[in-house]
Amino acid sequence: MLTSIRPDRDAVALACSGLLGGLLLWLLGLHTQGGRSFSAAWVTLVPLTAMAAAELLRRTAPRTALTVGTLALVADQFTWGNLATILMFTDVMYAAVLYGTPAAARRVPVATLLITVASTIGFLAWFRKPEALLIGLVIGLVSFIPALTGVSVRTHRTSAEAARLAAAQTARLAEMDRTQAVIAERARMARELHDMVANHLSAVAIHSTAALSIDDPETSRSALRVIRENSVEGLAEMRRLIGLLREGGEGQGPAAAPTLAALDSLVEQTNVNGASGGLVCTLEDTRAEEAGALPTPVELAAYRIVQESLTNALKHAAPGPVVVRIGRTGELLRVEVTSVFGSRPGPTAPGSGAGLVGMRERVTLLGGTFDAGAEPGDGDSDSGTKIWRVRAQLPVAEGTMRK
Repeated sequence: MLTSIRPDRDAVALACSGLLGGLLLWLLGLHTQGGRSFSAAWVTLVPLTAMAAAELLRRTAPRTALTVGTLALVADQFTWGNLATILMFTDVMYAAVLYGTPAAARRVPVATLLITVASTIGFLAWFRKPEALLIGLVIGLVSFIPALTGVSVRTHRTSAEAARLAAAQTARLAEMDRTQAVIAERARMARELHDMVANHLSAVAIHSTAALSIDDPETSRSALRVIRENSVEGLAEMRRLIGLLREGGEGQGPAAAPTLAALDSLVEQTNVNGASGGLVCTLEDTRAEEAGALPTPVELAAYRIVQESLTNALKHAAPGPVVVRIGRTGELLRVEVTSVFGSRPGPTAPGSGAGLVGMRERVTLLGGTFDAGAEPGDGDSDSGTKIWRVRAQLPVAEGTMRK
């Protein structure tokens, strides 16, 4: 692909300044040397013009500019010489290293250093006078020093660009982390809202439907009593979640998260809510008292799994027993909830399908296992009856839980 060699403003300004400055020195008769091959004064303007042309290419074509500039500098040595030509050459050398290819940035300083050393030794051997060292010094000032300056500036720019790219990448990674954190927090809040509200609203929906469909004052009064209890408890749960989101703002701060010690109340509430649907809920807690306390995330996850399972049983289970089993084996906490799988008589509440997803997410976050589904009934059940079983195993040790 062709690249444009149109000079930029800086190059035009430097070329014009160098050319005008050289013309002024030429008009004043100020030269760097005398007695050269070309004694005509006007010949000095040829290398000067060529060097100004090289300045125009200093950035867009640095290799070409260096080649033209070197030839112009050599030609200037056969004329009376012009200081502006030499000064423009130093800028061309500097630009060749700064804007050239990485290979040129490595080779040009080394080449100018070798030329400086070789020229110094050569002129010293030719003239055999200490003043010959000054020639080598001038060559170094005109070629090697500008190249070395270009290397320094280029290295600084490269480091600055690398730092800028690293900062931009860090910012992108931080934004990705922030987005992932927001998504994870939204998912956690959705699970909490679903688990807390679904149980109470399901009971409200079922009993309000019963109150509307059954024309019996006593049934309506009982349904309204259950509706009121679930409404009050649902509001309390919402206040607790709002307190958690505020993270201990004014007042006493958020209430503590529910634990397995509250399962008795949860089972009792399920018996009240599910009495009209023929559900009888029992709790079997086989954990030893000396087993020790559980980590807070494990307690909360186990409680929410039981709560959501009982909510699903209230909405979908056929009349019969609902059994909650809690046990601990070594470093695993076992949670199991069973209910009769089948059609449910009377009013029901629609499901969103998010309950099982939320339970599985909770267990996965803790590094445990989860499964749920219909299974054939056990020996105590009637033939053909299926059992809906929710089973979860949660690691108790802190080190096995996912961060």
